[in-house]
Amino acid sequence: MTQVDHNRMANAIRGLSMDAVEKAKSGHPGLPMGAADIATVLFTQFLKFDIAATEWPDRDRFVLSAGHGSMLLYSLLHLLGSPEMTIDQLKNFRQIGSLTPGHPEHGHTKGIETTTGPLGQGISTAVGMALAEKMLAAEFGKKIVDHHTYVLASDGDLMEGISQEAIAMAGHWKLNKLIVLYDDNGISIDGPTSISDSVDQVKRFKSAGWAAEKIDGHDQAAIAAAITRAQKSSKPTLIACRTTIGFGAPHKQGTSKVHGEALGADELKAAKENLGISLEPFSVPDDVLKAWRAAGSRGASARQEWEARLGELGSRKRAEFERRLRHERPAALAKAFKAYKKELLEKPMNAATRKSSEAVIEVIAGAMPMEFLAGSADLTGSNNNKAKSATAFSAKTPKGRFIHYGIREHGMAAAMNGIFLHGGFAPNGATFLVFTDYARPAMRLAALMGTGVVYVMTHDSIGLGEDGPTHQPVEHLSALRAIPNMRVFRPCDAMEVAECWELALNRTDGPTVLALTRQNLPQLRTTATNDNPCQHGAYELVASQGEAKATLFASGSEVEMAVAAQKQLAERGIPTRVVSVPSLELLLAQPKERRDAIIGNAPIKVAIEAAVRWGWDAVIGQDGEFVGMHSFGASAPLNKIFQHFGITAEAAVNAVLKRVS
Repeated sequence: MTQVDHNRMANAIRGLSMDAVEKAKSGHPGLPMGAADIATVLFTQFLKFDIAATEWPDRDRFVLSAGHGSMLLYSLLHLLGSPEMTIDQLKNFRQIGSLTPGHPEHGHTKGIETTTGPLGQGISTAVGMALAEKMLAAEFGKKIVDHHTYVLASDGDLMEGISQEAIAMAGHWKLNKLIVLYDDNGISIDGPTSISDSVDQVKRFKSAGWAAEKIDGHDQAAIAAAITRAQKSSKPTLIACRTTIGFGAPHKQGTSKVHGEALGADELKAAKENLGISLEPFSVPDDVLKAWRAAGSRGASARQEWEARLGELGSRKRAEFERRLRHERPAALAKAFKAYKKELLEKPMNAATRKSSEAVIEVIAGAMPMEFLAGSADLTGSNNNKAKSATAFSAKTPKGRFIHYGIREHGMAAAMNGIFLHGGFAPNGATFLVFTDYARPAMRLAALMGTGVVYVMTHDSIGLGEDGPTHQPVEHLSALRAIPNMRVFRPCDAMEVAECWELALNRTDGPTVLALTRQNLPQLRTTATNDNPCQHGAYELVASQGEAKATLFASGSEVEMAVAAQKQLAERGIPTRVVSVPSLELLLAQPKERRDAIIGNAPIKVAIEAAVRWGWDAVIGQDGEFVGMHSFGASAPLNKIFQHFGITAEAAVNAVLKRVS
């Protein structure tokens, strides 16, 4: 392209973005206007993609980490020729039912690689994408897997703490296919970034093992040269592109006034006149649109060549590659689970559920050794989620299938989202349940996007003992259950652990938490049914002898207490049933008829859980009895702490007795 061609193409992004924000009277025009030159060079000269096949497996990924600048991406999709991204969609920016929400949403709009907006999440998710590319390329070869992950990041992305976790991992793993284009405009909502930040980002990234440089973000040749250097680097690369936010707006460019609000009619007119853009809203010159459409289809030949190479693979290897990208589980997995559950009936396992989980992981790793991708935030020996056969992933061992994330719960959770979105792996990551506090923003996005990731969260209650209240989760089960589309399992024994793992792995439309104990538990289940009762969230574990006067509901380690209490009540002539509730929110999501049948109509209802009550009233009613936590925990040995807080079988018995008429 000539310089004139480039300017006019970049101005098409600016014009559409200004118009959409102005029509909505809401949005962030500054970034699309300032980063238009970067995007134009990237999409017309470097990005490997085909707008007609936005899910082509070997496409380059583009992540707009600065999700507030979403009109940059929507303008690009329209200009490149996305059939669904019409002018009408741009005109309906930020309106209900449109494909142009305020921040990009994966699964809502084609061509959006990941949901962004919460700053720092995009760049961190992209690390997982680049990681998955590296691992899959090592397994299937570069003829099939050979693409880059590009990120457009803002000052805000790099200020957020998660970015440090992400860039440290990427540098350590030498993810050289990861290229971050930093829109270095020096402006945040409050004003110049200098009022709150003085970090030299180039030095920061270099210290984390990246290649990094500064360029003029409005110089087409400089942008192209920097990307070319980055593509040849043996390290991930940061390109700090110095830009002017709101480029072209004569009175507001370079200020916070253009960051998060519409320009206003007068400034919009002045900006268009300054840039030489038609004053007609949402208009793009025919020759400019034609040039953009050509850019959108230029990757078609590369895609067709890739499809030919894929066809040359052996049928078995090709089928394996395609199955894994679909997140479809191998037939061997169901057979392995069936055999393992039969084995548990023959040889019951009395162990902590984290140890039961470890045994299940050995079964899973045997059935899907290359796609089952585990990792831990520096608690491998405590989380017990590393299969004996798994080798550690590193820059030198890309076929390793266990990831040492370091003490980076937030970065781990975000990377897992990227791994799943890339395709080819079933990721799970582990830490203590209490540290979901550090992972929650990425976990929430996993639920919003529907990524099928699994969180192995051990040390699930006050039962962890001596580490005390800082490490004892009491509110975390309720908090996680409150996240829409998040599934939380707290299994009570080895059989439920197996069933919950099976459900977690077969769920590919949302995330699952497995909350597991540190302390040993007996195997309570002596039968294994074909329908996996955990799928309903709860089931009757022990039936009453005669018409039930009470039902004891419990999850995890407290189910053992419920069973003991049931026996004591039976001895007193009080028929009682026990319902195990591995997933409270899954129980509440059941059709009313099934839910009512599981809950039953016993007049006395008691819930037992070493956590706060929040959520249980939907099962036991506001007047139901609750045996659980009403405060933070305490530092004490396991055999003392449950007694101290009154979470015992005897307490459950007394809760029933005081209600018996």
